[in-house]
Amino acid sequence: MSDAGAFVDAALQLESTWQRARADGLGIGTNLQFYGASVGAVRGTIRNVAQRYPGLGHDEITALSSELWHPPVFERRLAAIVLLQTHVRLLDNSDLTRLERFLRDARTPALADPLIREVISPLVGGLDAPGRARANIALARWATDTNPWLRGAALQMSCPE
Repeated sequence: MSDAGAFVDAALQLESTWQRARADGLGIGTNLQFYGASVGAVRGTIRNVAQRYPGLGHDEITALSSELWHPPVFERRLAAIVLLQTHVRLLDNSDLTRLERFLRDARTPALADPLIREVISPLVGGLDAPGRARANIALARWATDTNPWLRGAALQMSCPE
Protein backbone atom coordinates (compact mmCIF):
# COMPACT_ATOMS: atom_id res chain seq x y z
CA MET A 1 0.00 0.00 0.00
CA SER A 2 1.27 3.50 -0.80
CA ASP A 3 2.05 5.97 2.00
CA ALA A 4 -0.95 8.09 0.98
CA GLY A 5 -3.22 5.04 0.83
CA ALA A 6 -2.07 3.86 4.26
CA PHE A 7 -2.61 7.37 5.62
CA VAL A 8 -6.19 7.50 4.33
CA ASP A 9 -7.02 4.02 5.58
CA ALA A 10 -5.60 4.67 9.04
CA ALA A 11 -7.31 8.07 9.33
CA LEU A 12 -10.69 6.63 8.34
CA GLN A 13 -10.37 3.81 10.84
CA LEU A 14 -9.38 6.26 13.60
CA GLU A 15 -12.46 8.36 12.83
CA SER A 16 -14.81 5.39 12.93
CA THR A 17 -17.25 4.01 15.45
CA TRP A 18 -18.76 0.55 15.47
CA GLN A 19 -22.20 2.08 16.07
CA ARG A 20 -21.99 4.16 12.88
CA ALA A 21 -20.56 1.19 10.95
CA ARG A 22 -23.49 -0.96 11.99
CA ALA A 23 -26.07 1.75 11.24
CA ASP A 24 -24.51 2.57 7.86
CA GLY A 25 -24.35 -1.09 6.91
CA LEU A 26 -28.01 -1.56 7.73
CA GLY A 27 -29.06 1.71 6.11
CA ILE A 28 -27.29 1.20 2.80
CA GLY A 29 -28.12 -2.48 2.56
CA THR A 30 -25.18 -3.78 0.58
CA ASN A 31 -22.41 -6.29 1.09
CA LEU A 32 -19.78 -3.56 1.48
CA GLN A 33 -17.84 -3.34 4.71
CA PHE A 34 -18.13 -0.17 6.78
CA TYR A 35 -15.56 1.45 9.03
CA GLY A 36 -18.12 3.83 10.52
CA ALA A 37 -16.42 7.12 9.61
CA SER A 38 -18.61 10.13 8.83
CA VAL A 39 -18.75 11.85 5.45
CA GLY A 40 -17.08 14.84 7.10
CA ALA A 41 -14.22 12.63 8.25
CA VAL A 42 -13.82 11.28 4.72
CA ARG A 43 -13.72 14.80 3.24
CA GLY A 44 -11.34 16.01 5.96
CA THR A 45 -9.02 13.08 5.36
CA ILE A 46 -8.80 13.89 1.65
CA ARG A 47 -8.09 17.55 2.49
CA ASN A 48 -5.29 16.30 4.75
CA VAL A 49 -3.90 14.17 1.90
CA ALA A 50 -3.54 17.32 -0.22
CA GLN A 51 -1.57 19.01 2.58
CA ARG A 52 0.50 15.98 3.50
CA TYR A 53 1.28 14.93 -0.10
CA PRO A 54 1.41 18.17 -2.11
CA GLY A 55 1.91 18.09 -5.82
CA LEU A 56 0.15 14.82 -6.57
CA GLY A 57 -0.30 14.62 -10.32
CA HIS A 58 -2.71 12.76 -12.55
CA ASP A 59 -0.98 9.39 -12.29
CA GLU A 60 -0.68 9.54 -8.50
CA ILE A 61 -4.30 10.67 -8.05
CA THR A 62 -5.71 7.96 -10.30
CA ALA A 63 -3.49 5.28 -8.76
CA LEU A 64 -4.51 6.33 -5.24
CA SER A 65 -8.19 6.31 -6.23
CA SER A 66 -7.82 2.74 -7.51
CA GLU A 67 -5.96 1.72 -4.37
CA LEU A 68 -8.70 3.17 -2.18
CA TRP A 69 -11.46 1.58 -4.28
CA HIS A 70 -9.98 -1.90 -4.30
CA PRO A 71 -11.19 -3.33 -0.98
CA PRO A 72 -15.00 -3.26 -0.71
CA VAL A 73 -15.07 -0.71 2.13
CA PHE A 74 -17.65 2.06 1.77
CA GLU A 75 -15.60 4.88 3.34
CA ARG A 76 -12.50 4.07 1.28
CA ARG A 77 -14.58 4.14 -1.90
CA LEU A 78 -16.19 7.40 -0.88
CA ALA A 79 -12.71 8.77 -0.23
CA ALA A 80 -11.72 7.75 -3.78
CA ILE A 81 -14.71 9.69 -5.14
CA VAL A 82 -13.86 12.77 -3.05
CA LEU A 83 -10.23 12.55 -4.18
CA LEU A 84 -11.26 12.41 -7.85
CA GLN A 85 -13.83 15.18 -7.36
CA THR A 86 -11.17 17.38 -5.80
CA HIS A 87 -8.81 16.78 -8.72
CA VAL A 88 -11.32 16.44 -11.58
CA ARG A 89 -9.43 19.10 -13.58
CA LEU A 90 -6.52 16.62 -13.88
CA LEU A 91 -8.70 13.89 -15.39
CA ASP A 92 -9.27 13.31 -19.09
CA ASN A 93 -11.32 11.05 -21.34
CA SER A 94 -8.83 8.20 -20.89
CA ASP A 95 -9.91 7.98 -17.24
CA LEU A 96 -13.43 6.91 -18.22
CA THR A 97 -12.27 3.28 -18.32
CA ARG A 98 -11.30 3.43 -14.64
CA LEU A 99 -14.53 5.25 -13.78
CA GLU A 100 -16.52 2.63 -15.68
CA ARG A 101 -14.93 -0.06 -13.50
CA PHE A 102 -15.80 1.93 -10.39
CA LEU A 103 -19.44 2.29 -11.51
CA ARG A 104 -19.72 -1.40 -12.28
CA ASP A 105 -18.49 -2.19 -8.77
CA ALA A 106 -20.25 0.63 -6.87
CA ARG A 107 -22.85 -1.73 -5.34
CA THR A 108 -25.00 1.15 -4.07
CA PRO A 109 -26.46 4.46 -5.26
CA ALA A 110 -24.69 6.05 -2.27
CA LEU A 111 -21.46 5.59 -4.27
CA ALA A 112 -22.69 5.51 -7.87
CA ASP A 113 -24.69 8.75 -7.70
CA PRO A 114 -21.86 10.99 -6.40
CA LEU A 115 -19.42 9.32 -8.79
CA ILE A 116 -21.66 10.26 -11.71
CA ARG A 117 -22.67 13.69 -10.41
CA GLU A 118 -19.40 14.90 -8.91
CA VAL A 119 -16.73 13.21 -11.05
CA ILE A 120 -17.96 11.89 -14.40
CA SER A 121 -20.31 14.76 -15.25
CA PRO A 122 -17.78 17.55 -14.60
CA LEU A 123 -15.05 15.53 -16.30
CA VAL A 124 -17.05 15.06 -19.49
CA GLY A 125 -18.38 18.62 -19.34
CA GLY A 126 -14.87 20.02 -19.17
CA LEU A 127 -13.43 18.13 -22.13
CA ASP A 128 -12.36 19.90 -25.30
CA ALA A 129 -13.99 18.88 -28.60
CA PRO A 130 -11.57 16.04 -29.45
CA GLY A 131 -11.71 14.69 -25.88
CA ARG A 132 -15.50 14.86 -25.87
CA ALA A 133 -15.65 13.00 -29.19
CA ARG A 134 -13.54 10.20 -27.69
CA ALA A 135 -15.64 10.22 -24.50
CA ASN A 136 -18.81 9.94 -26.58
CA ILE A 137 -17.61 6.56 -27.85
CA ALA A 138 -17.48 5.23 -24.28
CA LEU A 139 -20.78 6.90 -23.39
CA ALA A 140 -22.50 5.32 -26.40
CA ARG A 141 -21.33 1.91 -25.20
CA TRP A 142 -22.49 2.71 -21.66
CA ALA A 143 -25.94 3.67 -22.96
CA THR A 144 -26.62 0.07 -24.03
CA ASP A 145 -24.93 -1.67 -21.10
CA THR A 146 -26.89 -3.85 -18.69
CA ASN A 147 -25.49 -1.92 -15.71
CA PRO A 148 -28.09 0.68 -14.68
CA TRP A 149 -25.51 3.15 -13.38
CA LEU A 150 -23.58 3.12 -16.64
CA ARG A 151 -26.81 3.68 -18.58
CA GLY A 152 -27.78 6.47 -16.20
CA ALA A 153 -24.41 8.15 -16.56
CA ALA A 154 -24.62 7.96 -20.35
CA LEU A 155 -28.11 9.43 -20.30
CA GLN A 156 -27.05 12.25 -17.99
CA MET A 157 -24.06 13.13 -20.19
CA SER A 158 -26.18 13.19 -23.35
CA CYS A 159 -28.66 15.66 -21.85
CA PRO A 160 -27.73 19.35 -21.78
CA GLU A 161 -27.48 20.83 -18.29
